[in-house]
Amino acid sequence: MRGKMIFAVLLVCINLFLLTRLIWSDQGVFAYLELKNRYEVLRQKIDAVDTRSLDLSQEIRKLKSDKAYQEKVIRERMNFVKKDELLYIFPDEKGQPRGDAVDVQEN
Repeated sequence: MRGKMIFAVLLVCINLFLLTRLIWSDQGVFAYLELKNRYEVLRQKIDAVDTRSLDLSQEIRKLKSDKAYQEKVIRERMNFVKKDELLYIFPDEKGQPRGDAVDVQEN
């Protein structure tokens, strides 16, 4: 009878040890959940980068082939004007002129 009791206590101790290892070890449930969350965050970042890459590829394709789009981009982003045109640049809310830099050259 005493042998069975010792054996039962030994089995309970082993099960408790295994349970703690299953939950709190480096390869346990909490570590798994943390890795799963990190995986989801990285997956979302990859999807965002893929979308941005596709958008940039389409814009590059348009810039290479569509002359009207090229002119539009150059006029909007670089503040270029045709001959005998005037460019008015209004400040935004912060009082800064729009565009990276405005170069005024006289011909």
